[in-house]
Amino acid sequence: MTETNQRKLIAAAVAMLSSTGASALELNAGDYKFTVNGNINVHYVYSDCDSSSPAAVTGGLACTGGGGTAKSASAVTNGLLPAALTFGVLTTQNGIDIGAHFGFYPGISTNDGGSPNLTDGSGNVGLGTTGLDVRQVYMTFGNKDMGTVTMGRNFGLFGFDAIINDITIPGVGVAGAAASGSPANTTLGSIGLGYVYVDTLAQINYTTPTVAGLAATVGIYDPLNSATGARGRKTQPGFQGKLTYNAALSGAKIYLSSSFITQQQRDDFSESSDDYRSYGADMGGKINIADLELAGWYYYGKGLGTTGLFFFSSDGNGNRRGSNGYLAQASYKFDALKLGVNYGTSRLGLAEGEAQSDIVRSNSKITGGVYYSLTKNLTLVGEVSSVTAKSQNGGKNEAMNFNVGSFLSF
Repeated sequence: MTETNQRKLIAAAVAMLSSTGASALELNAGDYKFTVNGNINVHYVYSDCDSSSPAAVTGGLACTGGGGTAKSASAVTNGLLPAALTFGVLTTQNGIDIGAHFGFYPGISTNDGGSPNLTDGSGNVGLGTTGLDVRQVYMTFGNKDMGTVTMGRNFGLFGFDAIINDITIPGVGVAGAAASGSPANTTLGSIGLGYVYVDTLAQINYTTPTVAGLAATVGIYDPLNSATGARGRKTQPGFQGKLTYNAALSGAKIYLSSSFITQQQRDDFSESSDDYRSYGADMGGKINIADLELAGWYYYGKGLGTTGLFFFSSDGNGNRRGSNGYLAQASYKFDALKLGVNYGTSRLGLAEGEAQSDIVRSNSKITGGVYYSLTKNLTLVGEVSSVTAKSQNGGKNEAMNFNVGSFLSF
């Protein structure tokens, strides 16, 4: 199988963070191999929020309070990743490698609203429970000669490499809901602050064999409604594709990638005719020279939105908003200690003829982090993040958050 699909087979982000790269548990029964991977991460997050009340920026990612002591917030919660327990079943039949994969993602925050990243509005109260997020349910089949087909619910292609290479993935990054009265099971990391969240989607895709370091993936995806606009039946699926390149040159390891996304939006529930085609593309890569790693990704879209797929993607009348952003990052390892810093920004433009309002124009942040490998599977984490949100009409919010915690992968 290609390197891309091997990474998917070990449960995407969770197994990629494992220092060993092997499953915590492997059981062989006849022609089948059963694998188990996972992580638990816990962080204390303190946020110093903007005193503005209400927020000056709709869609801004800098936390706000009501002034006085209400501007600060504390939480003990998961970070950018929820906890995870992932299962794989692998076999080879007639020369074809076959896999089935299930990813279960619990958290430690109270989430009584049914979704692990939303609450029922009652906040973090007694007798609450945490939520379970089933992000991955998919199968794969193929081999190194024919390539690999993936079918089911899994991470998408557009934006995947940006988030999986974000230094804050074992940590917190920007606090997000952790700076509110109802912490979710995940923080933001750099989501909405340098890239759009990749999301997990129902999909059917095909990845080519790797030739001279090159591999390509293309597929159809269950179309998403716009979170802030067009909602209705879709006459065609969404489409995503990706091209990757791996090379080793003069002691340096190089990884490059580019992906795209496109989908037709249709509104069945209003007279606004909020129908349009969304599209987006990203490109970037990383280079490793000994213990130094440099990475960066850039994206551009029309009708794509910001932070999440198709959030604020149009003006509600079929006129698309443009968006773009980038994440730049550097890290260096000193034996068990890694120091890293990244800066990211996501920008949203107005649609043609749209009047200025308090809708977000940009979310930007800088994060500095310290990551210490106490053992090969246990990492201690400390980060400081500063975030600024600006609106289309000149509003502005600024906030900071600090976090310390640990990440255990297995």
